[in-house]
Amino acid sequence: MKIITYNLNGIRSALSKGFTDWVRANDFDIICLQETKAQAGQFDPTEFEELGYHHYWFDAEKKGYSGVAVLTRIKPDQVIKGCGIESYDREGRIIRLDFGDWTLLNCYFPSGSSGEDRQAFKMVFLDDFYNWVEALKKERPKLIIVGDYNIAHTEKDIHDPVGNKKSSGFLPEERAWMTKWFSNGFTDAYRYLNPDKIEYSWWSFRFNARANNKGWRIDYLSVSDNLRDRLRISDHKMSVVHSDHCAVFLELAD
Repeated sequence: MKIITYNLNGIRSALSKGFTDWVRANDFDIICLQETKAQAGQFDPTEFEELGYHHYWFDAEKKGYSGVAVLTRIKPDQVIKGCGIESYDREGRIIRLDFGDWTLLNCYFPSGSSGEDRQAFKMVFLDDFYNWVEALKKERPKLIIVGDYNIAHTEKDIHDPVGNKKSSGFLPEERAWMTKWFSNGFTDAYRYLNPDKIEYSWWSFRFNARANNKGWRIDYLSVSDNLRDRLRISDHKMSVVHSDHCAVFLELAD
């Protein structure tokens, strides 16, 4: 099974840059998108149907903001939009798909880079999300949780750890949350398969950051530890440019 997670920074922008052609040229089973920034009716999703994908969208109430979507060739048994917490669901941050005995969560974690209020919102989200997943694990213990976590976990995951030690996305309390997350039943698929490799998934539009590979690894595929022996390949599709992020790939054995 081949899964992609990809923050598109706007589905309409990505479509104008050849996103559909890239999907057509590959053989992904499930494509998880974040920051779609569009409501139903603002673009035509039928081209994905023509490529054999079922598609499920969870838009933010605010136009041009947030939103998540899943394109999947495997039809899910159930789709649930949101986590039941209004402040997050209004922003279209989580969509859940159940397949047989396992569950996929596609998530767009809040960013705290715009100021103290949003950083505080992000920290509350992290605690709420952790507790919500803890409860979900009792019902659905086999979980794959992908998306833009908006946190670089370790110094390997950011080009300038010293210069960014006070930056949102690399704050000690955010990194501690990631350590707790990956110490309590979840595996960072990319880092498990590539313990020493340096690859990034996001680059600022400023200072020619992508060309100079001054990036951050903030997009993750977390798998519950009971699925870890199925991990085969994970990498970053850094040459794919539809966004300020790149796609992150995971292949699991059947």
